[in-house]
Amino acid sequence: MSASDTATKRAAELRRELNEHNHQYYVLDQPSISDAAYDALFQELQALEVAHSELLTPDSPTQRVGGVARPEFKPVKHRLPMQSLRKENDEAELRDFDRRVCEALLRSAVDYVAEPKLDGLAVSLIYENGVLVRGATRGDGETGEDITENLKTIRHIPLILRGATPPLLEVRGEVYLPLAGFKRWVDDVTARGEKAPVNPRNAAAGSLRQLDSKITAQRPLAFYAYAVGYTEGWAAPRLHSEVLAQIKAWGFPVSELIEVVQGADGCLRYFEAIGAKRAGLPFDIDGVVFKLNDLAGREELGSVSREPRWACAYKFAAEEAETVLENIEFQVGRTGAITPVARLKPVFVGGANVSNATLHNMGEVARKGVMIGDTVIVRRAGDVIPEVKEVVLAKRRENVRAIALPAGCPVCGSPIEQEEGEAVARCSGGLTCRAQLHGALQHYVSRRALDIEGLGEKLLAQLIDQSLLQSPADIYALRVDTLAGLERMGEKSAQNVIDAIEASKATTLGRFIYALGIRDVGEATAVGLATHFRTLEALEQAAKDDAPTADAEGLKDKERFPKLREVPDVGVEVARQISRWFAQSKHHDLLAQLRAAGIHWPEAAARPSEGPLLGKTFVITGTLPVSRDQASDFIEAQGGKVTGSVSAKTDFLLAGEAAGSKRAKAEKLGIAILDWDALHTLCGTIKAQVDK
Repeated sequence: MSASDTATKRAAELRRELNEHNHQYYVLDQPSISDAAYDALFQELQALEVAHSELLTPDSPTQRVGGVARPEFKPVKHRLPMQSLRKENDEAELRDFDRRVCEALLRSAVDYVAEPKLDGLAVSLIYENGVLVRGATRGDGETGEDITENLKTIRHIPLILRGATPPLLEVRGEVYLPLAGFKRWVDDVTARGEKAPVNPRNAAAGSLRQLDSKITAQRPLAFYAYAVGYTEGWAAPRLHSEVLAQIKAWGFPVSELIEVVQGADGCLRYFEAIGAKRAGLPFDIDGVVFKLNDLAGREELGSVSREPRWACAYKFAAEEAETVLENIEFQVGRTGAITPVARLKPVFVGGANVSNATLHNMGEVARKGVMIGDTVIVRRAGDVIPEVKEVVLAKRRENVRAIALPAGCPVCGSPIEQEEGEAVARCSGGLTCRAQLHGALQHYVSRRALDIEGLGEKLLAQLIDQSLLQSPADIYALRVDTLAGLERMGEKSAQNVIDAIEASKATTLGRFIYALGIRDVGEATAVGLATHFRTLEALEQAAKDDAPTADAEGLKDKERFPKLREVPDVGVEVARQISRWFAQSKHHDLLAQLRAAGIHWPEAAARPSEGPLLGKTFVITGTLPVSRDQASDFIEAQGGKVTGSVSAKTDFLLAGEAAGSKRAKAEKLGIAILDWDALHTLCGTIKAQVDK
């Protein structure tokens, strides 16, 4: 039955009224009607929407109760990266941050917006014409996860904005769990005999990643907005404090604790004031964030290494507690590293119950003089893994026992080896060790490597237990019927995993090198190796050619591994690990198996043997009129070479808008800096000289 004009009009009135009451209660903290009156309005709207389904709109207050379970979280590419913040650890570092900002902007003093650093989960909210259409996690800063339905259940987040809004608006903020709500949750689950969440932050993060948003809707989550991200059709004000005022006018809650302060002295006064209030706040904070108030100044300062130069986090000192170290267990990592883990008498520290703490390696155990049975100080700060800080020697008892490294790997029994001069001991079992195999496979399928969605930790463990996976190459022999027969796997889920495995065969050389898990070869180094050598065969040959120089007597470090060390950021130790990896026959077999399984990447074009930029090394930074890849292709087509970092070997820096630390380093080293037009002029000038 279609809705009458009266029903349509009444539904619209109820939506407006309920949204206004939500704003009064959750944003302004000034409830305007009783709970019973609110419930009556809510139920009336619900009844209308049930009777006339066409009246149900995405922005209806009734849609906050949660929806159908989602099979997965889809990736969301952020239009503007959600950057991390530089951490300043003491007053001297904070003053140095302020000095750098003032010097870069040629000012004697600047204003900062100071805000409490909530211990929650950063999210991005996208609105089109004032209506919430997408919400995502921060993820790795570049790509997050689509959790729109879960975010809609949080009543602090408006489904439809107030007043005039841009056609496209991104608002960023923090989802957190108020302490009172967290306590109620813990009491409830404990009474039912279930496992309680560890701390408010973990509880909030877990709630947002529920596949069924009805579960999220039952959690007492809250939200504060703190910034505007990407927008279209909006003329931003001059100051961040004015942006916050506009965010609040659109209907978002903004922390009442935010203040504008001047200089390092103002920042320190604010930090001390918030620290004094910390214990009485209704939510957890782990520090303070300081952001330059002047938005034009932010543009001028830019960013470095995914961190803005115009903001920093100043965290509270690590919290510490005293407890007893009851035992030691040894864990095995992806590269075979043996890590001693202290099993502690549980103690509440840093906002969580702690029963385990890392001791890093046996060198650390010896340095701290830790023994089993000791009374120790445990330190924890925010999300940092708890660590044993020191022994309370005055409380040492007579029955303490020394900590000894086991002779064999605790997982596979293989001999444990420790190279001379290295603090870390390692299992020699390689991929025959279940722990190393599991770690290697998790790394291989991770997003930054081969990005095989669906092959998670638990599924990998099942496949290893059933001897279906003994190396990364075995992933490509998996079949739908094999996966469908596993615990909590249906045929559709199995097919999705197989499709993801098939898609992973088309990759890039940089991703492939990173996925191999060579010790000390991170993502940036892997890309550098791929850019420099261009083919896997060339990299293998360089590793082979360098091997005789590795142990040659009388050579200085700078003379070892000459070919591998042509790659920027590859030093002696990294080169040694690369050379060792490629020297092992089992790794040659693995590469052959992976290539036979169909792993491939675009073949790099042959380097030009001539061109105006032949023999010249470039580094690219900042925002150019073309993409970074197009600029790199242009330089290489003219005979030049592009590397990732500035060094004394760099000939030119191609710098666009908002160039960061690379420009500063180039200026310090006296390296020529070009913009896009100057690069073309240089090519034309050199070509003309050659033609003469």
